[in-house]
Amino acid sequence: MRCITYLFCALCICANVAAVAETSSGQHASQQPDKRKNQDPESYGLYLKGCSYWSKRTLPDLEAAVSYFTQAIAKDPGYALAYSGLADSYAIMPEYGGNPREAVPKAIAAARKALELDATLARPHAVLGHIKYVHDWDLAGGEAELKKAIELDPNDATTRQWYAESLFWLGGREEEALAEITRARQLDPRSLIIWRDFGADHIFIRRYDEAIAICKKLAEENPKFSTAYSCIAEAYWRKRMYSQAIKEYRVESEISGDRDESDYVSAMEKGFRTGGWRGALERGIEVLEEQRKTGYSSAYGIAASYAELEDSERAFEWLNIAYHEHDEWLLSLRTDRSFDPIRSDLRFSELMRKVGLPQ
Repeated sequence: MRCITYLFCALCICANVAAVAETSSGQHASQQPDKRKNQDPESYGLYLKGCSYWSKRTLPDLEAAVSYFTQAIAKDPGYALAYSGLADSYAIMPEYGGNPREAVPKAIAAARKALELDATLARPHAVLGHIKYVHDWDLAGGEAELKKAIELDPNDATTRQWYAESLFWLGGREEEALAEITRARQLDPRSLIIWRDFGADHIFIRRYDEAIAICKKLAEENPKFSTAYSCIAEAYWRKRMYSQAIKEYRVESEISGDRDESDYVSAMEKGFRTGGWRGALERGIEVLEEQRKTGYSSAYGIAASYAELEDSERAFEWLNIAYHEHDEWLLSLRTDRSFDPIRSDLRFSELMRKVGLPQ
């Protein structure tokens, strides 16, 4: 199960073809038409189905996207865009409950194969940049790859969205980050995930009311787009409006159909009824720790809950596990309000140094 409190990213190279999916896939219109020219109709149709499922942003849908991209590649082994779609799908799986130890190597392999087939593609560089950032903690290398992607195609909305995301996570370059996500929205105003991230990014800079307003409008106009509700929930959480946060998480879990997520929310609901927010966090931790016995659950998310409970020893115990697992969410240590209660601890500064974050 993913840590449902921290869902702020997305990436795909799918074409911006309105007839293919209910939501925009987030791809600019400038690069893809030439890339699609003379493409086998059957493999192209499979590619479009992959893009459609990718846009829905749940783990089962991402797995379906992988299946369609793989089928497109089987029909045409030289189909660079299908490899890019495959890379995009694997790259974001960890944010939606996938195991990064399995997904990340597959994302790297697919991105490199896409560039081998077509060195002019921008998006595989964005995938590699994302992975260097969040999994290798190579901040300079990650930024270089993302800038390379922007250089190859300055009109790629999703690459700019991804670059903005990295800047928001790290902190200290908020105006630049806002400019990038705003540019992404201008380039692809129909992209639901970019709209959603535009709202969620305001949480990093603690503009919670703006985040709620943006994501509520998104949810009202697209009530089946599940991640809009996690954005609203996260902002309520940060405003300490806990009952509202749990309510929005419940809606998000029902739409996504994620059983692990639903179990987590149910535990928080029960804990909140008997013990307030502290009870909700304690019950939620129990579920997350139990889920790690049979599947994947972010150690960072567990650490964040312990930090909010001001249990510094348990928080650092789980932060150490997250460090050894190369948990991608460690990049947001500097900006995540959950860790404010333990931020003055020297161990926190040391962890930030080890991850390579600006002090």
